[in-house]
Amino acid sequence: MENFSNEVHPPPAYGNQGYEQVNQDYKKYSSPQSTVVTIMPEGPPVRDHIIWSIFNAIYLNFCCLGVIALVYSVKSRDSKQLGDRNRATGYGSTARSLNIAATVLSVLVFIVVIIIYAIQISKIIEMLQNKQSGGQSDYPNMYGK
Repeated sequence: MENFSNEVHPPPAYGNQGYEQVNQDYKKYSSPQSTVVTIMPEGPPVRDHIIWSIFNAIYLNFCCLGVIALVYSVKSRDSKQLGDRNRATGYGSTARSLNIAATVLSVLVFIVVIIIYAIQISKIIEMLQNKQSGGQSDYPNMYGK
């Protein structure tokens, strides 16, 4: 158990161990030195398109292009964190191209599917109207007659 006392101990004395007393004139004329470093960015920030890639990977993943775009977006973000601006720009550009392809192809497939469904529904409606009117249909019935 340690014994704590209320005694105040003076700091250790260094004596004359090679230290010089600072001259008062030196203190009066010296000012603190400061250095200002201005870092200018090398251009526009590198875009990694991570949000667009996540959206494409979840919703518009045509032929896995969204997942591949997400991989390149993550590579771009990692390269940007490591300070490799050229590699980050390249990966970001590839992610952007893959995102464009995934978005356009997915929207086109969606439009084609809507058109096919619309055509099929119109044929079914036409067939039902012909049956109700009692007329002969251009379409064969289920027995092929």
